[in-house]
Amino acid sequence: MAESRTELLAWVNDLCQVSYTKIEQCGTGAVHCAIMDSIYRDVPLAKVKFAAKQEYEYVNNFKVLQAVFDKHKIDNAIPVERLMKCKFQDNLEFMQWMKKYWDQYFPGGAYDALARRGAQAGSKAAAAAVRANMAPLKKAVSSGVANGAAPGRNPAIAPAAFGAAKSSSDHVKKMDEITIQNTELKNMVEQAEKERNFYFDKLREIEAYVGEMLTNGTNPTTDSLTHIQSIMYKTEDGFVPPSDTDETETF
Repeated sequence: MAESRTELLAWVNDLCQVSYTKIEQCGTGAVHCAIMDSIYRDVPLAKVKFAAKQEYEYVNNFKVLQAVFDKHKIDNAIPVERLMKCKFQDNLEFMQWMKKYWDQYFPGGAYDALARRGAQAGSKAAAAAVRANMAPLKKAVSSGVANGAAPGRNPAIAPAAFGAAKSSSDHVKKMDEITIQNTELKNMVEQAEKERNFYFDKLREIEAYVGEMLTNGTNPTTDSLTHIQSIMYKTEDGFVPPSDTDETETF
């Protein structure tokens, strides 16, 4: 099963020592290079712009990533143009693939992302800042696990991402409830329409039969009443008349 946005952000932030709050931020290509470096330890991270803000810097990062793919004969295509637009769905799907690839090929052991980036973001001040930002969250997650919360594979989720994830989770839950209610109402309407048509057709058939007897001047007989009764109790495939009940529904 593919990881959720929250799980991916937790993994990326922990592995690459960044503080991303949105999966769209992966559209710069920088963390993809770091992920590959954690596997092969041969990515020239000095060429990667981790603070990229311009499109040409994104292009540079993805050139580095493509070179890694070519070197290690990774067949999966990199949808550079779509990723650089920093849209949620495209970046989510590609990061899910990256996580799957990492799970398969990561050799294990510690990976010091800041040290691997060197002077670009590897100073003691930068490392201290990242650790300071992540320490409160790690403490909160650890506390949650101790109190019975389900532990995740990588608990270091950025605070803003955690709040956004909770809001998104509540929204999804509400939408699911509305969808279920809508489906139930639709089924009720369909059932009511079937019942309406079922009984209306009976009345029309009885009306036609009685009209025919009156036109022919026929007096009602036992056979006529029997025929009318057979119409009233006739059923159709796929429809079961509601059963009688003595229970009174209250609102």
